[in-house]
Amino acid sequence: MSSTCSHPQTDSSRTALHADPFSVHRPQLFRLAYRMLGSRADAEDVLQEAWLRWRGRGPEPVQSEEAWLVTVVTRLAIDRLRALKAERTSYPGLWLPEPLIEKEDGPMTPDAAAELADELSMALLVVLERLGPDERAAFLLRQTFDYDYADIAAMLGKTEAACRQAVHRAIERVRQERPRFRVDPERHRTLLQRFIAAARSGERKAIEALLAENAQLTSDGGGKVPSFSRILCGSRSIAKVYWAFHRRLGGRIEYRFARINGEPGLLRFIDGELESAQAMVTDGERFVAIYIVRNPDKLRHIAALA
Repeated sequence: MSSTCSHPQTDSSRTALHADPFSVHRPQLFRLAYRMLGSRADAEDVLQEAWLRWRGRGPEPVQSEEAWLVTVVTRLAIDRLRALKAERTSYPGLWLPEPLIEKEDGPMTPDAAAELADELSMALLVVLERLGPDERAAFLLRQTFDYDYADIAAMLGKTEAACRQAVHRAIERVRQERPRFRVDPERHRTLLQRFIAAARSGERKAIEALLAENAQLTSDGGGKVPSFSRILCGSRSIAKVYWAFHRRLGGRIEYRFARINGEPGLLRFIDGELESAQAMVTDGERFVAIYIVRNPDKLRHIAALA
């Protein structure tokens, strides 16, 4: 006796079977390109070029669509990063990655947010910017995307030994230069609330008390808005910046919570207009590093989310 009933997963399986492989792998490809380049716009450009190459490839079958696409995106990102390295030497002031912003009530579990912060924090991307393009690619493919060394060697056109050495160097550099603390997101948010209250009060000592003595502040204005030309060091100097900001603008300032590259952070508004995205690294007691993105070009895509 035959039956016309279909398996519950038949339709979805058929959809997955006929889905465009580029669309299927696009989220992963964007993650890779963004981590390589630190810029949403440049990552999207790389994906567009990769899509054109995917559509224009020959009729020969591809053994692994994912490997083919990851290889193309990796090599395009390396080429683009080499060009960006030259451009960024003449960047006005300090350069920071373009932040990825998500509302705190967005569709992400605490575990997923913690994992994203480990892979994507502003502090990590700043360190990765100091790596060479091939070294950065090898590190990301191994540490973030868990490819084995044979695959990485094939993607980069290098020997496995060279890739192992590149990853080892990168890991050591990241360990030495990246401030990393395991802090519960709720604890992080509580400290941010206290920081907002202190900043709103205009009490310099209250702000200073929430900063580690050797805290650092990095600001990126892109030459379009005022920013510091060097890293600002010390709790007293940083507190003075927030105190002066409050003294000049007072009630025109508003702070809102957001996830910045997976971590709790702040968006600052002046007269209702987004002025900066602030990623703030804490050891659980005080803030040890602050990354302030003020470049309007890097804030444009998040204004609608704010």
